Amino acid sequence: MHLVSAKNVTRIRQLVQWLFLFWIIGIGIRFGLFIAAVEQGNPQPFFSRPAGVEGFLPIGALTSLKHWIVNGEIHPVHPAALVIFLAILLMSLLAKKSFCSWICPVGTLSEAVHKLGALLLGRNFKVWRPLDLLLQGIKYLVLFFFVKIILLDMPAFAVAAFLDTPYWAASDAKMLRFFTHISATTVTVLTVLTLLSLIYRNVWCRYLCPYGALLGMLSLLSPFKIRRNPHTCTDCRQCSQACPAGISVHSKTTVVSPECTGCLTCIAACPHQEVLVMQPSFWKHPLPVWLFPAVALSLFMVSIGVGMASGHWQTVLTYDDYRQLLPMLPYLSH
Repeated sequence: MHLVSAKNVTRIRQLVQWLFLFWIIGIGIRFGLFIAAVEQGNPQPFFSRPAGVEGFLPIGALTSLKHWIVNGEIHPVHPAALVIFLAILLMSLLAKKSFCSWICPVGTLSEAVHKLGALLLGRNFKVWRPLDLLLQGIKYLVLFFFVKIILLDMPAFAVAAFLDTPYWAASDAKMLRFFTHISATTVTVLTVLTLLSLIYRNVWCRYLCPYGALLGMLSLLSPFKIRRNPHTCTDCRQCSQACPAGISVHSKTTVVSPECTGCLTCIAACPHQEVLVMQPSFWKHPLPVWLFPAVALSLFMVSIGVGMASGHWQTVLTYDDYRQLLPMLPYLSH
């Protein structure tokens, strides 16, 4: 007897998503209190700086990755950024784009907005398929831009020099200012994206997120894939109708798509048991539905644990370093 039924997996995923979101909000609040203590000149902060805040520095993490590859060391200023980045890459490589559907706070909020839109408008609308495919290319172009300027064009000495600058050292504080001192331009962009997401499902994730584009490409190598048994399938198409990515699951024996996030919504929507499964091709018997999320979340947590245990988690920056960096923020933002 399975511990978790396919029908309950969507509720479990939503619970996991919101737990991670609240955890991330807690990290943000704690970091804000730490920065406030620095700005107020307190001799010692009541709250220590949480290293997890570096998860909001993906571009710097990409730079740190190149530094690690070409210079052979993990830069000590914001090492958790690289550890979190590598954990997410590993998740995608082995367990599809599960970060997007099980952990990512932007994905969680995006889902909440489209559900609100369906409640207010009675439905979500679909983008014309040719235009949908064209718009999906935007996130890959943005990804190519960052890959080119950082991984391909930026020489090793320049990478090391950047990571040694006050700009990178203060990047977590600058990121906090982005949320606490939000500009009119940012408010406008976020408002437009929110309004579009009320009408069309997952606008940011589907069309604009370069992170998701990278994870989607890596996920093509994942051994886990949605597999359909054509002999027991009744062609009801409920799986395709439920799929958030708009994949025609009912027409495939194996779903091979960078848009599949491993959310398992199609499995939950299927009215028949074990017609759809998420598992590697080498495993011939249906696996319990809970195994895939257990593998995905374990990969993430174990990777973070390895980073902590290896000493590549806490920054070398001291409280006094932050006292010197914060007055420089207005000059480091341009």
